[in-house]
Amino acid sequence: MAKKQSKNKSGKNSVGVRKNYNLKSDAVETLADPDAHKDKVYSREELDKYRSKKGLRIPETVKILFIKAWFPGAVCFFILWGLGIYVNSMLDMLFILGVVLGIVTDLLTNNVIRFMEKTPGANDKWLLMTRKGMLTFFLHILYGLFIIVCVYMLYNLINLAIVSVTGQTDTIPLGVEPVLFGVFCMGIDMLFVTAKRTMQKILRDAKETARSSLR
Repeated sequence: MAKKQSKNKSGKNSVGVRKNYNLKSDAVETLADPDAHKDKVYSREELDKYRSKKGLRIPETVKILFIKAWFPGAVCFFILWGLGIYVNSMLDMLFILGVVLGIVTDLLTNNVIRFMEKTPGANDKWLLMTRKGMLTFFLHILYGLFIIVCVYMLYNLINLAIVSVTGQTDTIPLGVEPVLFGVFCMGIDMLFVTAKRTMQKILRDAKETARSSLR
């Protein structure tokens, strides 16, 4: 009797597994070829198990622009806000900011952007200097100083424009804070990157025109 019961139980289990397998395999076939099973109806819950779920995809451009703004913002937070009470000279602070920004750009920002690329060199279009080495390291420091000077002048122009409109000269209308500072650095950097890419395109088109005229 015990053997018969075990057989019955195993038989029921095998039947249940077979029905469950048929249901799931039919659901997969329905997703692959809906016209082949028009007469069969499955619940939405059963079909949703086999549909791919798409999450929120952030465009690569947004990611790179965020990275280009976040690192300068971090430099502003840790250097300008952190050392501001210890450095009294504005020129000294601008120099320190430029040097640190150049180092961060060479060692962190550009390497993170390269790490995100799907194929080697795919994200070079976002970088002003694509080569690695000591020369590029020092060039990035000079470039960081240049960016800081541009951002400083931009802040002054905006404040002068606000003062000329409002007439209030007792306070600084637009103070320096990490978010806007990072956005300004990113915007100026992308301006020069775009100018570089435009010049490269013009030179390539000129070379192609010259080659076609010689043929």
